[in-house]
Amino acid sequence: MATDPRDATNPIPRFPAGFLWGVSTSAHQIEGAVDEREPSVWDTFTAEPGRVKDGSTAAVACDHYHRYREDVALLAGLGVDAYRFSISWPRVMSPGGLDFYDRLVDELGAAGVRPVPTLFHWDLPAGLDWLERDTASRFADHVSVVVDRLGDRVQKWITLNEPAEHTLLGHALGTHAPGRQLLFDALPVAHHQLLAHGLAVRALRAAGAADIGVANSHGPTWPASQETADLEAAAFYDVLLNRLFAEPLLLGEYPEGLGELMPGDVASDLKVISEPLDWYGVNYYAPTRVGAPQGTEIEFGGITMPAELPFSVREIEGVPVTDFGWPVVPEGLTELLTTFKDRYGDRLPPVVITENGCSYEGLDDQERIAYLDGHIRALHRAVEAGVDVRGYFVWSLLDNFEWAEGYARRFGLVHVDYATQARTPKASYAWLADVLRAQG
Repeated sequence: MATDPRDATNPIPRFPAGFLWGVSTSAHQIEGAVDEREPSVWDTFTAEPGRVKDGSTAAVACDHYHRYREDVALLAGLGVDAYRFSISWPRVMSPGGLDFYDRLVDELGAAGVRPVPTLFHWDLPAGLDWLERDTASRFADHVSVVVDRLGDRVQKWITLNEPAEHTLLGHALGTHAPGRQLLFDALPVAHHQLLAHGLAVRALRAAGAADIGVANSHGPTWPASQETADLEAAAFYDVLLNRLFAEPLLLGEYPEGLGELMPGDVASDLKVISEPLDWYGVNYYAPTRVGAPQGTEIEFGGITMPAELPFSVREIEGVPVTDFGWPVVPEGLTELLTTFKDRYGDRLPPVVITENGCSYEGLDDQERIAYLDGHIRALHRAVEAGVDVRGYFVWSLLDNFEWAEGYARRFGLVHVDYATQARTPKASYAWLADVLRAQG
C-alpha cells in the first residue's frame, strides 16, 4: 500500500524548486479521428488480421481529437505543470492538421499547463520507411513546419520517442508497425532515426528553440548469473537497448563494433546526431534480467523473442508484477540514473523522466498508487545521489490504445469507457493531485 501523501509522518520528499511534474500521452494512442488525417504505418499494420491481440484499431481510441478540451480540464484538475503529447506527422500532412495542435496548445496555455510536444512517436506516415536515409531529411522538414507554427507558444521540445523500441519491435521482431522481422538487419533503422533526431535538433535551433530533449527508453540489465555466458549476453543486450541509443547522442560515437554496421558516412552523421541537448529524457519501466540464449522462442512481456537471438530474457523473481506481467522494481530507476551519471559524467545533460507508469485494472487502483509512490521515492534517491533530475512525467493521463495489445491494458490515471468515451478519474489521479499540492 502506498503512503498517503497527506500523512505528515512519511510524506513523499520534496524535489528541488522548479522541478517539472507532468503526464504523457501519444497521438496515435488517444486522438482517433483517423479519417481526418493521412494514414500512418500503424493504420496499415492494425488493418492486417492478427496484428493486434484484441483485433482493435485506434480509429476512435479516446477521441481526444474532438474531446481535447475535456482532457485539458483533467490536466488542470490534476495540477500538473506540463503535458507531454505527440504531434502526428500524418495529421500535420493533412489539410488543417496543424490547426488541431494550435487549438490544443492554446487550450493548454489558458489552463496554465506547459505544452511539451514529441515530434515523432512511432506513427510514421504510410509510404515512408526508416530503412531509407531520406526519411531523416523528411522528418527535419516536418519539424520545421511544426516549430514555425507552434514555436511562439512552445518552448520545450522532444524529438523522438523510444527509437530503441521502434527499431526492435517494429523492424527486428515484427510485433509492432511496420511489422518487419529483420533482426540485426534492422540496424539502419536505428541509425536513420538517430540522424533524424540530430537534423531535428538543428531545425529547432534554427527556429530559436532553446529547450530540446529526446525520450529514450532505458533500464538496468541484470545478468541471470555470474557465469561468463550470462555476463556476455547481458552486456550485449545492454549495448543494444541502452548504449546504442545513448552514446551516439551523448558521446558522438557508437559502442565498439557497431559503427561499421551502420549505413552512410557514419563519422559525418555522428556530428549531426550528437548535436548538444538541453536535457536527456528517460522512459523507465523495469530492469531486464538477461542470460545466454536457450535455443527456444521465449514469450516475455507480450513479445516473442526468437531463438536465434544471442541472449534470452528471463523472469525477475520475487517482485510484484503489473497486469502486463512487467516486474515492479523502483530501485532500478535509482540504479539506472546513477549508472548513467557514473558512465557519462559531464556529457550527461540534466535528466527528465519522460515516462514512468504501469498497467492495472480498476478505478480503486491502489497498485498504481503503490507503483508511483515507490518510483517517485526512487527518483528522489537519485537526486540525493547527485543526479541532476529536472522533471517526472507519468504514463499516462488516459487509458488508451496500447499498440499491439489493443485496449487490453490500462495505463491511465483516468479510466476511459471506450463505448461512451466517459472519463472517470481513478484513485491514482486523486493521489497524484495530493502529491503535487504537497510539493507546492
